[in-house]
Parts: sequence; structure tokens; C-alpha cells
Amino acid sequence: MEKPPVGRVVELEPLVRRVLAGNPGPFTYTGTQTYIVGHGEVAVIDPGPDDADHIQALIQAVASERVVAIMCTHTHRDHSPAAPALKAATGAPIVGCAPLALDDSGPRADAAFDTAYDPDRVLANGEQISGKGWTLEAVATPGHTSNHLCFALKESGALFTGDHVMGWSTTVVSPPDGDMAAYMASLDKMMQREDRVYYPAHGDPVDKPQRLVRGLAGHRKQREGQILRLLGEGPQAIPDMVERMYVGIDPRLHGAAGRSVLAHLIELRDRGAVEASGDRWSLAA
Repeated sequence: MEKPPVGRVVELEPLVRRVLAGNPGPFTYTGTQTYIVGHGEVAVIDPGPDDADHIQALIQAVASERVVAIMCTHTHRDHSPAAPALKAATGAPIVGCAPLALDDSGPRADAAFDTAYDPDRVLANGEQISGKGWTLEAVATPGHTSNHLCFALKESGALFTGDHVMGWSTTVVSPPDGDMAAYMASLDKMMQREDRVYYPAHGDPVDKPQRLVRGLAGHRKQREGQILRLLGEGPQAIPDMVERMYVGIDPRLHGAAGRSVLAHLIELRDRGAVEASGDRWSLAA
């Protein structure tokens, strides 16, 4: 993927524009992508980090328009903290996911939770926001976080997937809030849909979404199989499992990989397949 220009408005289709925040990194790829839906009356999806340049770029992008809603897929700090400043500038309500702020002692795969997030309206699964020429419907997709929502643009068949499905990497599922069973169920839910294209918060648009979701589900099943094979050799600690399962990845991602391994282990434990003793895991007796 060629890096898109930071702060520039890029039209992706007649109802969808994108503005990239200047927060690239090992967990955000080229940065957080904020989407503007509609013309004249618009919604802003995932306003992004508390970054003055990005906030100013968004304000300029919608300067001649009325913002109907500022919509957040979830409350990690690379997604929602720009919402209050954008609300102050436009008068638009903050709408979308529920507030959530948990302490997480593990290495983050993304920004920590936005503790100041204060929505004016929380959308339940199936609830809608509309403006001139567009309708966005909330699609509950817990897993990456328990409060994660995607937003379906009914007029074009696009789905804004936040971090649930990304255009460059698999999603990290980090306990205690991240839940592998919920994540897999959300993938299955997406498989039942007929969305035309995914617009993720990080990475390229996904123009073959069903194929990608099948691949993501298969990848998780492969990881589960790896874990069970390793435990078949005897009790294992998570860092040792990561070394063998994630050969060649950026060492900065080892902590995040460990969180996903933990999420798999918790799901396997809940099914009665594995058990823990201290920091070592083994097949259930």
C-alpha cells in the first residue's frame, strides 16, 4: 500500500471520503483513517487521536457542511479522543459505541482506552443514524473490545470496520476486555452479511470482504491448532509459545502476540481443553 497523504481529503466513492491522521506505528500502520460520509449533511466516523493537526484537518474538511454525528467504533485512544474537539467546533453529537475504560496490565496492541469518552447517544445493534442521501446502521462486533461497533452504509454496501477487520493485519484480541469467543462469533456474523467493501480504520479498503473474513477465521483456527500442538509437547509459558508461533515478526509485536495467545488459551480453557498452573499452560487432564 502506498502511504496516503496525511491530513488530505481523499474521495473513495461518491458518499465516502477519508482523512488520514499522522499517527503511524507498528500497531496503527500508516495511521488512523477517519471517514466522512455524505455531502452537505455528513457523519464523521472514528475522529481519531487527540492530535491538533488532525483535528484541524477534519474541521476544514467539513467546514461548509453540517455534521450530523461524530461516530466512534470503539474507545481506544487512536480512535475516539478527537471527538470532543470536533463536537466543540461543529456542535454535532458524539454517537456510537458505549463508554469503556478498563485497566489492562498487558502489553497493548493499540492505544489504551479513552477514559474521557462521553457519548451523547449509544447505538445498539441495528440502530441507525441518517442524513441527506445516507443511512448508517450499527453492527455490534465485540471481540477486539467488548464495545466495538461497525457501521454499515446502506446506500452503497460499505461497512466501516474499525479495528474488527483491518486492511493490513490481523486484529489483536487482548484480555481482559478482548474476547476470542466473541471475536470469532463476530467474524461469523460478518460472514452472514453481504457487504460490498470494508473500510477499516487502518489499511487499504477490502474489496473482497467475504474472502478476507474466511481467511481471518481460518487463521485463528490455525493458531488454535498451533497452541494445542505445543501443549501436546508439555506445559508451556506464553512467551515461549510466542517465540515458536510468531517466527520473523517485529519483536515490538511480541507482547501483542502474547495477548492474542492468552485470548486463545482462555477460550480453550472455557471449553475444557486446557488448564493453567501459575504462568504455564497445559492440556486439560
